Amino acid sequence: MPIYEARPDGLVPLAGTSFEAEGWRERGDIQRLLKDRIASLEDGLMVLAEEFSAWTDSTRRIDLLCLDHKANLVVVELKRNDDGGHMDLQALRYAAMVSAMTFDQAVETLTRSRNRANPDTDAARADILNFLGWRTPDEDNFATETRIVLAAADFGKELTTSVLWLRERGIDIRCVRLKPYRLSDGRLLLDIQQIIPLPEAADFQTRLEEKKAAERKERSERATLMERFLNALSERAAERTPIHRGRAPDLSVGVLGGATGRSGISLNYVTMQQRTRVELLMQGDNGKDQMRRLREARESVEATFGGPLEWYEKEGSSNFRIFFGVEGGYRSPPDEWPAIHTQLIDAMIRLDAAVRPRIAQLP
Repeated sequence: MPIYEARPDGLVPLAGTSFEAEGWRERGDIQRLLKDRIASLEDGLMVLAEEFSAWTDSTRRIDLLCLDHKANLVVVELKRNDDGGHMDLQALRYAAMVSAMTFDQAVETLTRSRNRANPDTDAARADILNFLGWRTPDEDNFATETRIVLAAADFGKELTTSVLWLRERGIDIRCVRLKPYRLSDGRLLLDIQQIIPLPEAADFQTRLEEKKAAERKERSERATLMERFLNALSERAAERTPIHRGRAPDLSVGVLGGATGRSGISLNYVTMQQRTRVELLMQGDNGKDQMRRLREARESVEATFGGPLEWYEKEGSSNFRIFFGVEGGYRSPPDEWPAIHTQLIDAMIRLDAAVRPRIAQLP
């Protein structure tokens, strides 16, 4: 959307221009002006250095390295073109490289930035402490996160797609558009707008991103616990029965499967958060008939197993189960896992003995 000049005779769109057309340079003009008024990009920033490059084995430079009031480092990357180029990749590298900065290194950075010839470390330290509202340095809470601000004349679709994807994965990266306009009297205006995330939607997006991050963490923790639970079960079961030896669990469904010698029929351990089961699973076109034939021998099957079993078939489904449930699952305290595993292995051995001879007789 263009910017309009409001005149008595109506709205007149201002002539858009470009930094290239105006002869503006990234470092000599845009960077210098933003450094002197960093609040135009974001309120609550303190510039530690421009053209920061205090690392070994690299000549890369951060356009502006800043600090926010939460003691997070902020990498500001600038481009004067209309697509942003690969600034997102550059900024990610810079953020990773600077993320280990300590409080004392920040003080040293600000000191050198101000005056290399006559450094005043005490003044720089006092200014950073005052900016953060700290009485003394707090290393544990300094630079716990590194944020990224990308500022350019505009951003291409590839870049904005990458930024949105990174934000969904918990990276605080923002896009600020710098759009120059030429007034009729020759003056130059600079429209500075944050476009990702939109300021009016920032709180909502932040909550949504935090929710997604929590869900990803939950899924990761769930998969890790499930894998540990099933791997431990597999190792213990292999000592007593060959049914599941050499088989890897399917973590997408929490199943450790075992063969019966018949296609479409398996003996499985199935784990959930607080409950686990051993099951005979029959799948495919023959599943219903196989279930019917086993039901005819239900009394004998359960007698051999040593207790009642659950017989499950759902109308319209091609999966048929005979199973026995055990209290406890992968979310149970790990010190309870051995007892749960023992119950499961015992039940699996008994279920195998009860159904395998009858499976062999199925047509």
